[in-house]
Amino acid sequence: MTTPSRPPKKPLSMIREFHLADWFTLANAVCGIGAIFSTMTYLQIGDIRHVYFACALVLAALVFDVLDGRIARWRQVASVMGRELDSLADVISFGVAPAIIAYGCGMQGLYDRIVLAYFVACGVSRLARYNVTAETLSEGGDKVKYFEGTPIPTSLFLVLLLAVAASFGAVHQNLWFGYVKLAGFHLHPLVLTFALSGSLMISRIRIPKI
Repeated sequence: MTTPSRPPKKPLSMIREFHLADWFTLANAVCGIGAIFSTMTYLQIGDIRHVYFACALVLAALVFDVLDGRIARWRQVASVMGRELDSLADVISFGVAPAIIAYGCGMQGLYDRIVLAYFVACGVSRLARYNVTAETLSEGGDKVKYFEGTPIPTSLFLVLLLAVAASFGAVHQNLWFGYVKLAGFHLHPLVLTFALSGSLMISRIRIPKI
């Protein structure tokens, strides 16, 4: 006599698997997307206030990024999903969004785009190395004491720089340091701050974990 097979259990909704800290991580990502939308609105209508909105949203993203870590430690809840979610949110808010704001402020030459793409690629690489390092150390039962390369949220300094430039009207043709023409294409020297930031992210500089 065969026993009737039980119906397979329905998988839990992904949303139901989220912890409190994960919602703050999602808020981080939403702020980053909002910063991108604000920059696009600025390009459409030319109202400089939308650059300020974009920069403020990146700052808000940093607040949520800090809070999600503190909440996870407070509730003593950590998961691989939460770590991956945090990295994806950081790519949006501190990688893509600053690059888009820079583009919106006038760094639109061919060389500018290459540098901004390099900056985002460095941020993605930095986060991937962070995840691998954290996972390796956690398997050995050791506490992570430092990470290599500057954290991607340090791009907030670039965003604040752009906000200050915008307040002085230093956008588009008035960008600080002007531009140089190389082989028929433009390069705005100010974009090199993004090249420096990206290079520091993938460097071997040891940053203590706070």
